[in-house]
Amino acid sequence: MSGANIISPPVLIIGAGIGGLSLAHALLRHGVNFRIFEQAPEIKEVGAGIQIPPNAMKVLRALGLEDAILSRAFQPESIETRMGQTGREVFTIPLAEYSATRWGVPYLHIHRAAYIAALLEGLPEDTVQLNAQAQSYSQTADGVTLTLADGTHVDGQYLIGADGIRSNIREQMLGADAPKFTGNVAWRAVVPMERLGKFAPSPTACAWFGAGRHAVTYRLGAKGDLANFVGVVEREDWQEEGWSLRGDKAEALSDFAGWHPTIMTLIEQGETFHKWALFDRDPLPTWVDGRVALMGDAAHPMLPFLAQGAAMATEDAWVLANVIAAEEDLMTYQTRRYARTSKVQAASRANMGLFHKGSLPSQIASYGPMWLAGKLTPRIVHRRMDWLYGFDVT
Repeated sequence: MSGANIISPPVLIIGAGIGGLSLAHALLRHGVNFRIFEQAPEIKEVGAGIQIPPNAMKVLRALGLEDAILSRAFQPESIETRMGQTGREVFTIPLAEYSATRWGVPYLHIHRAAYIAALLEGLPEDTVQLNAQAQSYSQTADGVTLTLADGTHVDGQYLIGADGIRSNIREQMLGADAPKFTGNVAWRAVVPMERLGKFAPSPTACAWFGAGRHAVTYRLGAKGDLANFVGVVEREDWQEEGWSLRGDKAEALSDFAGWHPTIMTLIEQGETFHKWALFDRDPLPTWVDGRVALMGDAAHPMLPFLAQGAAMATEDAWVLANVIAAEEDLMTYQTRRYARTSKVQAASRANMGLFHKGSLPSQIASYGPMWLAGKLTPRIVHRRMDWLYGFDVT
């Protein structure tokens, strides 16, 4: 890490989520000044788990954050898929032993709040300004000015919109977006393992397939003492997008009625449920306007069917910090990242249709080859993920 400040006017980062905080660490590595502006009155995450795949873990290791993450995370033994109602195994692929040897780093599960805490603790004090909602920006050839909702003006060298799917920065840059509702609504909850008894989920990353719906279960915490549930259902009657919207347990139970006891017990024992409608977006025409750039969900929001949304933001952070430290044109960042993020967006979209096969013939056609590959040639499954997990942006 450089001790000198390469750029004296700060880089203004909008949003203190995983992407914005990762960018702060990447800039700190270069000795670049920054300030983070977060509209919330406090930094907190709703109860939810997140996966840290190897491609993101490589960045966290390079930023010196591996130990802080490992002390808070759970390492799943394998990846498995099952049929949602019967629990019948489609395939199980070893993960813990393969990830470190094949991709160089572990594959982890972590609670979002623990992830944010790990990112925050390594930053200088007073890094984040709370209750600071970005309203607009203006710029010259030499700098950028951020205007906050309270009328405050802040000058910087660059401005980075890491403010998520409802990005104010993106809206000023490109106008209001027109996302397409996918016809899917997602549920999520976190439940203490001690409540689940014999129906506790296995120490794996498990996807449960079913007609018009699927679920994902995995454990959280260094000791695996929490169970994370995500359930996605094809529905048209509710189309509100947002991470922190509350849902009703009875409705979640109805959506997964008749499913395996592992899923039903998770829902029955859950206390707080959140749900959000899933919207798809085409790749944006640009992420850059002069000295202003978008990153993470503000630039390339992902459907959650590949667990790569936060990972792409983490990769963005590394590349963007390098470009800023070298005082290159911000379009260089977009050029280096656009093709990969567009490919991941497309792959996430493709998985949406794979998980919800309803008829027996379609299930056999889709899941039969997966079962065969898992039983006979698990390395083929790993090899198919090399483009994603084996990628090393550092």
